[in-house]
Amino acid sequence: MSTPDLAPRRTFGGIVAVWVLALVAGVAIGLFVPTEWRAQWITVALGGCVVAAFAIQLWYGRSQAFIQRVAASVLGALVVLGVITAGFGLASIVPR
Repeated sequence: MSTPDLAPRRTFGGIVAVWVLALVAGVAIGLFVPTEWRAQWITVALGGCVVAAFAIQLWYGRSQAFIQRVAASVLGALVVLGVITAGFGLASIVPR
């Protein structure tokens, strides 16, 4: 039987770190990727966020609510990238 942690690390920071990673990746895609390739790169960025979510949550070393933390990380990254993609779509409508 293992002993409980006296002061376990907070896990919300790891969740938000994945969201920030998604935001940075989405902005970088918007700045550096041509318009016709953005959808493919957003998918790659989401895949990178999934891998990062697993890595960060495994690094914390806590098994309690692991799946919920990974799901919150990935869902938040999906929402962030979705909002950025919606911004790309709205920007493409506006004539230059």
